[in-house]
Amino acid sequence: MNGGSDLQIRLPDTNGRVTPYRLHGPAAFSTATSPAQLTRIAYSAAHVVADPRADIDPWLDCAVDWDATLAYRRHLWRLGLGVAEAMDTAQRGMGMDWPASLELIRRSVDAARDFPGALLASGCGTDQLAPEDARSVDDVIRAYEEQMTAIEAAGGRIVLMASRALAKVARGPDDYEKVYDRILCQAREPVILHWLGDMFDPALKGYWGSSDTQQAVDTALGVIGANTEKVDGIKMSLLDKDIEIAVRRRLPEGVRMYTGDDFNYAELIAGDEIGDIPNRRHSDALLGIFDVIAPAASAALLALAQNDRAKFDAILAPTVPLSRHIFRAPTRFYKTGVVFMAWLNGHQEHFTMVGGQQSARSLLHFVELFKLADAAGLLQKPELVVARMKTLLALHGVN
Repeated sequence: MNGGSDLQIRLPDTNGRVTPYRLHGPAAFSTATSPAQLTRIAYSAAHVVADPRADIDPWLDCAVDWDATLAYRRHLWRLGLGVAEAMDTAQRGMGMDWPASLELIRRSVDAARDFPGALLASGCGTDQLAPEDARSVDDVIRAYEEQMTAIEAAGGRIVLMASRALAKVARGPDDYEKVYDRILCQAREPVILHWLGDMFDPALKGYWGSSDTQQAVDTALGVIGANTEKVDGIKMSLLDKDIEIAVRRRLPEGVRMYTGDDFNYAELIAGDEIGDIPNRRHSDALLGIFDVIAPAASAALLALAQNDRAKFDAILAPTVPLSRHIFRAPTRFYKTGVVFMAWLNGHQEHFTMVGGQQSARSLLHFVELFKLADAAGLLQKPELVVARMKTLLALHGVN
């Protein structure tokens, strides 16, 4: 780390005291500049920047600062990371509706053209169909088809997101098989399936037709096995590394595991030596935490590509406590920590979120996040960071 920063700030603790804290200073990360330099495919699920000046009702309406939102995607591409667009990190279905998400996808597809080789995959769901309005799996199929057609027309590749409507109307694994078979056979290019656990979205409890995880795994693998040529991989966000590894070892050759485990990503990406098929030995990545730790993620992945496992571990190890804090229960509020970090580091001029979600975490949560980010060397502009943290403290009555 580039230590020596004498910047201090007084921070509150859980006992009601306010005590001095001295910053460690930012790390100097040697980052990638292109996905071609890496041996892992790495997508960052990117956040959106709200427009705080829009005359709207923030809990009801959506206003996006498109320039700042796209600037952050360019930042990720410059680090050799891909962008997973219009996913839950972008508050999809949690402030961002389908029309706004499609506009985001179109703009990102256009922006990616300035970065040869840039990775971009876009979320395709059924969020224009309210779960309470879904009457059958045919309704779900039509909703998926509408979004797939629009995304592919825009030039986008598909991440097939889990469907709240499907979780509501499905009566068992057969309904999931029917929907996924119907959609996958129409895909222009191989898609990434997205298994989002109910810790991220309670409406997805019992996805794949069973609350028994092993039965759900069998159904998901059956869908993949029946549609191997149309499946690039599966992103698993269950926050359970053992389940992910077990599924990874059962994937057909050529189908990737994209870890969505924001608790155990470092060891899952590093992988193991079990099995004789390369894609079963490690996970690639599609992670919300890569939005937060983008420079560290890029540097660690570059080190791994250079066969420096020790450096990979040294860079990512201090980011794991930060990620576990950001994604702690209720996990669905993790987006607040993601946007908070973007604001602290100067990637946006305000800490305002679509849907007013900046209020979803407490001041003490932000204080601990600040400390953990500093320990990981991720506070890149110390003077700005301290000034913004003081502003947040003052807004909460801490002088």
